Amino acid sequence: MAPTTLKSTFRRRTQAPKPSSLSSSATTKTQGGHGDYIDACCEECGSGEVPEELLLCDKCDRGFHLFCLRPILACVPKGLWFCPSCSNQKKPKRFPLIQTKIVDFFRIQRSPNYRQKPFCDARKKRKRSGSIVVSKKKRKLLVFNPTEDPERRLEQMASLATALTDTGTEFSNELTYMPGMAPRSANRAFQEREGMQVLSREDTETLNTCKSMMERGEWPPLLVVFDPCEGFTVQADRFIKDLTIITEYTGDVDYLKNREEDDGDSMMTLLSAKNPSHSLVICPDKRGNIARFINGINNHTPDGKKKQNLKCVRFNVDGECRVLLIAIRDISKGERLYYDYNGYEQEYPTQHFV
Repeated sequence: MAPTTLKSTFRRRTQAPKPSSLSSSATTKTQGGHGDYIDACCEECGSGEVPEELLLCDKCDRGFHLFCLRPILACVPKGLWFCPSCSNQKKPKRFPLIQTKIVDFFRIQRSPNYRQKPFCDARKKRKRSGSIVVSKKKRKLLVFNPTEDPERRLEQMASLATALTDTGTEFSNELTYMPGMAPRSANRAFQEREGMQVLSREDTETLNTCKSMMERGEWPPLLVVFDPCEGFTVQADRFIKDLTIITEYTGDVDYLKNREEDDGDSMMTLLSAKNPSHSLVICPDKRGNIARFINGINNHTPDGKKKQNLKCVRFNVDGECRVLLIAIRDISKGERLYYDYNGYEQEYPTQHFV
């Protein structure tokens, strides 16, 4: 599929601006609040340049640029912050590879040993009955192809459970509407300012099939791994074909106006409304799925752009806004997944991404 087919309206993770006031560990110590820290330097690069992005540890007072840290911090965190040495940063504890625990964690309806043969047969039947001419006019989204080995699928699920547990996130494969945040009635695609793609009936069925497969333990062939430079990141555990639905971006839905001072770097634009007060974002910090661990490219370098193998696309699904991550080329086993956090405005800071 040519990239232009999926182009439509895909956005950077969030349109919310950076917090207007930096945390005490940055502002008061680097901008004159405490004179002793005006000349602080980064422990990694040795430079005191870019002081607005120089973060000081609240325990040892050593300085670190946000972009020199590994994993990189997108913005100054709220409250106290401790450097890797003082926080005793360790590799996350792996979720136990016990089937009952994993099944309960993801609320799987059937055993992971469930065979997906009936689904495969139905897919082949649809393919044979389709017209070659029609398939050339509009290429359809594809269902992910699960790993056949049920034990390997348990390992894939355990890797995600590890990341979710370490970040204190509850698994949710749907958009959630919590009291005090935006209600479901606010998610109306007709309010979109710039327009978004309408998911066809057939592609909606494909998305629903993906959801149903996951509910019965037929997991996408993805592994969440911990990298000392990138933090949690996602890689393909088997070959993934172009146009495959990787995942839906899920989490709590809230009004953008409520999150303008939020320092979270995982928010995703859901609705960019004509009336800014109606704009919505997805916040996966408390509830979410594997989407929050898929990293972004450095779109300031040719090598960074080459890594992109997913596209973030916003769709109108039966009148509601949804966000999907879709493969834009064939992805090899072991290849890490990346997409561009930015849409047309190119405002999200990716120049320091590795």
